Amino acid sequence: MRRRTRSFVGAIVMIAFVLIYAPLAMALADSRIAQTPPVVQSVLYAILGLAWIFPLMPLIRWMERPDRDPA
Repeated sequence: MRRRTRSFVGAIVMIAFVLIYAPLAMALADSRIAQTPPVVQSVLYAILGLAWIFPLMPLIRWMERPDRDPA
């Protein structure tokens, strides 16, 4: 698969992932995190804000791989 195609597929998968992750993170924040002290809330919001990166890192690496030489 060419890099351009991988980038397109990866972008679609990332959008789908964020569309699922964002409501789940918001529901978690609304139900559990709102009851914690403000300092803990700040840390947990930062964690939730960055947590989506870790599952998508393998996908990003796959998208950025160079094309194979057609030899």
